[in-house]
Amino acid sequence: MSKKITVTDTVLRDAHQSLLATRMRTEDMLPICDKLDRVGYWSLEVWGGATFDACVRFLKEDPWERLRQLKAALPNTRLQMLLRGQNLLGYRHYSDDVVRAFVAKAAVNGIDVFRIFDAMNDVRNLRVAIEAVKAAGKHAQGTIAYTTSPVHTIDAFVEQAKAMQAMGIDSIAIKDMAGLLTPYATFALVKALKSAIDLPVFIHSHDTAGLGSMCQLKAIEAGADHIDTAISSLAWGTSHPGTESMVAALKGSEYDTGLDLELIQEIGMYFHAVRKKYHQFESEFTGVDTRVQVNQVPGGMISNLANQLKEQGALNRMNEVLEEIPRVRADLGFPPLVTPTSQIVGTQAFFNVLAGERYKTITNEVKLYLQGRYGKAPGKVDEQLRKQAIGSEEVIDVRPADLLKPELARLREEIGSLAKSEEDVLTFAMFPDIGRKFLEERAAGTLKPEALLPMPNGQGKAAPVGGEGVPTEFVVDVHGESYRVDITGVGVKGDGKRHFYLSIDGMPEEVVFEPLNEFVAGSGGKRKQAGAPGDVSTTMPGNIVDVLVKQGDVVKAGQAVLITEAMKMETEVQAPIAGTVKAVHVAKGDRVNPGEVLVEIEG
Repeated sequence: MSKKITVTDTVLRDAHQSLLATRMRTEDMLPICDKLDRVGYWSLEVWGGATFDACVRFLKEDPWERLRQLKAALPNTRLQMLLRGQNLLGYRHYSDDVVRAFVAKAAVNGIDVFRIFDAMNDVRNLRVAIEAVKAAGKHAQGTIAYTTSPVHTIDAFVEQAKAMQAMGIDSIAIKDMAGLLTPYATFALVKALKSAIDLPVFIHSHDTAGLGSMCQLKAIEAGADHIDTAISSLAWGTSHPGTESMVAALKGSEYDTGLDLELIQEIGMYFHAVRKKYHQFESEFTGVDTRVQVNQVPGGMISNLANQLKEQGALNRMNEVLEEIPRVRADLGFPPLVTPTSQIVGTQAFFNVLAGERYKTITNEVKLYLQGRYGKAPGKVDEQLRKQAIGSEEVIDVRPADLLKPELARLREEIGSLAKSEEDVLTFAMFPDIGRKFLEERAAGTLKPEALLPMPNGQGKAAPVGGEGVPTEFVVDVHGESYRVDITGVGVKGDGKRHFYLSIDGMPEEVVFEPLNEFVAGSGGKRKQAGAPGDVSTTMPGNIVDVLVKQGDVVKAGQAVLITEAMKMETEVQAPIAGTVKAVHVAKGDRVNPGEVLVEIEG
């Protein structure tokens, strides 16, 4: 008996999220939609994950408008999104009224299939999202975030699937976000799921370790109904097995997808050209990397850590961080490494290595995790660490969102007239700071996407500015973003300052450089380097989220005086000594660097 395998292509979402830092713009998607719509895919993944964040933060596109445009351009194909359960598309749990409103609006604007997962595999965090999808008359796909550990067994995954089935899901997805599946482990898991549950099983596997296509083939042989692939020009590595390869592999067999290989090849050539446009965002980790089978770190997470270490001048310590990540994960009870737990574990490992002492600094997110605010840990957490992090605070054992009051009305009031629709309110809900900034810039007509670098073939080179001669070219990485800088002239140095005439991404600028981390006469507040016992500083670059003290306050040693944000994680900065606050040199929103004096305390 033949069994046709259906296919979801991830080229418009996860493929470019994995390889190009989620930077593909809508203008590069729409021209190929007619051909994509004619292929006959079961669905196209087009939304969710990090695309919402990237649209608002970097591309200055309205993600809701992207969805509407794609729906209009793909009338014959289901559109699919990735939803983080109670986290939706952000990095915290939202109240139930926000979850229901978001799902309802996503459905109205064009989403047909919701792949719903929880980073902890805590099914309690999926219930409201599943109910909302079913209420909208759409396909609710329950998801197993696949990982390996002493507590992640086939039996445990089957029990999770049964619990999701009881909630009314329409299908089950095995989401292998890091590329941890091996062919025979895949076969065993799919076989067990198909034996226990009468629902379609979908396989979503990243090809980081080079095993993705083999895992999908064994999954099909074990009874899987569906595979996720990516057009070959954006496939493999930290992305997914190539669509053309899997279609060709199954052609003529009992599992033939029936898809038009020649049409898919035409689409592949289109994206081959598009990918070049985004060369500045190419991940350094695009090839096969079997280290993931040991450290379990997804490729996108590796890239993020590499950029942070590069900022610190500590890229040579990457292996130490990769070795520390599994230790932190074990301390926290073996959470799967998927957003947001991948950031929680990775950032804490980063701090542990750079501070030279494990848990000298504990991020706020780790504290919330250990308090149960993200859900139930899969395994046993280190109780000594929990006591160090939260002291005598109560550990919750209820569904975290049960403790949240409805917040949609408050959010509507806070954003006010900047929101022209309910979708705008939900954008603000996902990302209050960047969402507000996006809506303000839209209202002012000043939305400006980040620049794309010219192709590295000499074309589009900026003309000299402020003088004759050929510019000196640099490519500069700043907080994970690359910029082409052409220095074209240098002014006379005076008063500790020097004027440089340059162009950044083709735009002429005059920049004044001053010595870093010194008080310079007339400089208007450059911060000095910490040296005194009462100087408060941070160990990594970031932004000030909140200032908890003011001049004249009396503080205890270890008391939180600032909250900073780095790598999407918040951290309390504590007083090194007891005493009186002599001076505060920062305010909310300031950018800070390691070693700078942020607060002075006099003992």
